[in-house]
Amino acid sequence: MTRFAFDNSYARELPGFYTAWQPATVPAPRLLFLNEALAAELGLDASALRGETGASLFAGNALPEGAEPIAQAYAGHQFGGFSPQLGDGRALLLGELIDRDGRRRDIAFKGSGRTPFSRGGDGKAAVGPMLREVLIGEAMHALGIPSTRALAVAATGETVRRELPLPGAVLTRVAESHLRVGTFQYFLAKGEVDRLRQLADYTIARHDPALAGAPDRYLALLQAVAQRQAVLIAQWMNVGFIHGVMNTDNMTISGETIDYGPCAFMEAYDPQTVFSSIDHGGRYAYGNQPHIARWNLARLAETLLPLMAEADDESAIQRAVAQATAVIDAFPGLFAAALLRGQRGKLGLFAASAADDAQDTTLVDDWLALLLAQSVDFTLGWRRLADAAEGRDAPLRDLFADRAALDTWLTRWRERCTRDDAAGGPGAAERAARMRRASPWLIPRNHRVEAALAAATDGDLAPFERLLEALRQPFDERPEHALYAEPAPAEAQAGYQTFCGT
Repeated sequence: MTRFAFDNSYARELPGFYTAWQPATVPAPRLLFLNEALAAELGLDASALRGETGASLFAGNALPEGAEPIAQAYAGHQFGGFSPQLGDGRALLLGELIDRDGRRRDIAFKGSGRTPFSRGGDGKAAVGPMLREVLIGEAMHALGIPSTRALAVAATGETVRRELPLPGAVLTRVAESHLRVGTFQYFLAKGEVDRLRQLADYTIARHDPALAGAPDRYLALLQAVAQRQAVLIAQWMNVGFIHGVMNTDNMTISGETIDYGPCAFMEAYDPQTVFSSIDHGGRYAYGNQPHIARWNLARLAETLLPLMAEADDESAIQRAVAQATAVIDAFPGLFAAALLRGQRGKLGLFAASAADDAQDTTLVDDWLALLLAQSVDFTLGWRRLADAAEGRDAPLRDLFADRAALDTWLTRWRERCTRDDAAGGPGAAERAARMRRASPWLIPRNHRVEAALAAATDGDLAPFERLLEALRQPFDERPEHALYAEPAPAEAQAGYQTFCGT
């Protein structure tokens, strides 16, 4: 068996923050997916993980030497309601590896059976939702968006009972860490300030080591997390991604996207788009994601206040509250700046100053208003704008019913591009190339994802494998992948829902 060079700092340094546990054994493990490129990043021998050996390992029947499986404790706000104890109800952290670039990476199971945190659930997962994690996670990675990634998926030979009986599977997930806002909330709810400090110091050492020992390190940690989340959510928004369950236990301290349950990519542009079957009020709609990120950060700030105050007196507490509030209040500006940076790439603008911010923001807002008014596909609208940068307007105009409104906007955009060129921009060809690097041709179209997962559930992995191959090259317009670039028919988009898979 290939060697996993584990160095398990969480288990070693944070006793009492987890429960040691073993994955359930399964009757008939079979490897469905192995991410050989990711295995190489982790310093693993992919050839040794194929076949029965990998199936047994990734299903949980035979753990690699050095693994210390643990179920992590955390709390969380779920759709605004606080649960003081959630934890890994169907997941186990096997341990940590130092990858080839010197980064510490978590290796974790999802769907490996009941734990003490299962809250009555079976702790299992089905083939479809676990392969969804592969498709969406690898798509996000190819789009350049920080994400947890799937190392493997193994079928278990068991039947998982949801609305229907489904074939079971275990996902092996890789992350910078599984530290969450909810991890901090767990110890605040228990009133364990010493453990909160221990957790915060561990987090700083792992994710922001330059802050270690600094007098205001807990404030600086909050600022660092806010900055990472501002960039992450801006990236989501610029590709039309909707997470679906932005609970505090699904917001990572590392700034990675985690938990691809009821997630999806928006097709026709509409900020009110919701895909999650359990989001009845639209709390986690596409357009609400920046506001929810700020709300979640406020919950993190609450957990850090006892550490930031440093003394239990009124003046210290007031100072800490004022500092934390300033960070939360600054988040919309951080997000807006990150969003506009990405949007300028999508507009093909190179030369920009703070004086251009308001004009460029208005230009984008008016573009999005056009997409909304005419139900234009978000991905193809941006992509075909790159064709217009080269003077080929027809592919873009074909997306719009009211072409006069589009032409008016294009005139304004071209005037802005001319000013950009006068300030040192490189001209039409490089502008179009930059725009194509910022606006993908392919996203995981919901109907294609569902079709691939349905086939895989029935035992046919070929559609999943073909779709995955295409999604790993989202910026390249390849004729063999043209089918995956087509939006779903309007009737397929209407009422489309995704589910959490639990």
